[in-house]
Amino acid sequence: MTDDEKFMKAALDEALKAFDEDEVPIGAVIVVNGKIVARAHNMTERLNDVTSHAEMQALTIASSQGGKYLPQATLYVTVEPCVMCAGALSWAQIGRIVYGAKDIKRGFQKYENCVLSQNLSLLHPKTKVVSGVLEAECADLMKSFFAKKR
Repeated sequence: MTDDEKFMKAALDEALKAFDEDEVPIGAVIVVNGKIVARAHNMTERLNDVTSHAEMQALTIASSQGGKYLPQATLYVTVEPCVMCAGALSWAQIGRIVYGAKDIKRGFQKYENCVLSQNLSLLHPKTKVVSGVLEAECADLMKSFFAKKR
């Protein structure tokens, strides 16, 4: 198992917590120097706050421990971040984003092509992105959640 898979499993554990709480099952962890410094999952229903995405919660926790800029950190998140989260990750100057499943409806990369045509990006210029880590497991959890809603 690679480090990316190991930390994505930790993000999936967070996503399962969200699932059990009837939240959209997205989980996130932030890792610095091989250690998890923040764990979070979606809490939009619980907090009645549309900005309480897993990534936003994890950023708040991580920044409270070492400052608002996180160029040395990697975010592992089970689903591709939305535009709001991509903006926050850009401001945090996150070094790396690793995600599992694509979000074809609301994922930031849907909009990335529009801004790239103008030589811009939604993310910090130094942020590296890796997609598809444990993609099937991440996607299956989302599908299960929405199947039980229908």
